[in-house]
Amino acid sequence: MYAFEYSRAASVDEAAKQVAAGGQVLAGGQTLIATMKQRLAAPGRLVDLGRISGLTGIKKDAQGLTIGAMTTHAAVAASAEVQAAIPALADLAGQIGDRQVRARGTLGGSLANNDPAACYPSAVLALGGTVITNKREIAADDFFQGMYATALEADELITAVRFPVPKRAAYVKFKQAASRFALVGVFVADTGQGVRVAVTGAAQSGVFRHAGLEAALTASFEPGAVDAVAMDASDLNQDIHASAAYRAHIIKVVTARAVAKAAA
Repeated sequence: MYAFEYSRAASVDEAAKQVAAGGQVLAGGQTLIATMKQRLAAPGRLVDLGRISGLTGIKKDAQGLTIGAMTTHAAVAASAEVQAAIPALADLAGQIGDRQVRARGTLGGSLANNDPAACYPSAVLALGGTVITNKREIAADDFFQGMYATALEADELITAVRFPVPKRAAYVKFKQAASRFALVGVFVADTGQGVRVAVTGAAQSGVFRHAGLEAALTASFEPGAVDAVAMDASDLNQDIHASAAYRAHIIKVVTARAVAKAAA
C-alpha cells in the first residue's frame, strides 16, 4: 500500500466534511482494502464510518424495512425481521462472498461501490428501494448510473436503505466459482402492482431492469413465462468466464428459477 492518513469520524456530518476535503470513505473495506493492496487505489486519507452511531440496525414500519448503511451482510442474513418481511433479501445477503466478507462487508458500502457483479444492487433495484443519504432520498431507479457509478455527490454518504415489502420475491445467483460474484444474478419481486426484475453480473454497465421479463411475469407469474421473452446479448459481458450469448441464456434460466423459488 501507499502511505495514507486514517481518521475515525464521530458523526455523519464530520465524515461528510472530511470526504468533501478529499477523504475516502471506509465502510466494511472488503473492496477498498483489496484495491489498495493491489495499488489500484491510493487515497490520501481514509475516513472510517465504523464508530458513527445510528448507521447500523434494522427496523420494520409502515413504509417497509429500513436497514442502516453500516449493517453487515451477516447481520442482514441472520435478522429475524428481514427473514419474516423479505426472506429473499436475507437469502441474498447469505450468498455474498464467504463468512469473513459477510462479517465485515456492509450494505451501504456495497451500494456506494456499485460493482457490476454485486448482489445488493439487484435487490434494491428490483424491490424499488430508496437510498437514504445525509442529504436526500434517492429512488433505486435513479441511483445506479453505470459501472461503479452512482448518483451520490462528493460529500454525500448513504445512511440507510428503505425496502418496500413485496408480495413475494426471490434471488438466484449463478456464481463465478473463484470470486463468488454473480456471473449472472437475478432478483425477481412481485410488488402486487407488477413484477420488477433486476439483473446483476451480466452487463459491464452494472445492474439493470429487464422490461421484457417484467412484462411477461406481470402477465403470468410462472417460470414458463420467460421462455418467449427475447434476450438481446449485444450489451452483455463477454469475457474468459462466459460469452454474451451464454449470459443471455443464463439470465432466462436463472429468472425462471427465481420465479419458481418465489412462488414456492
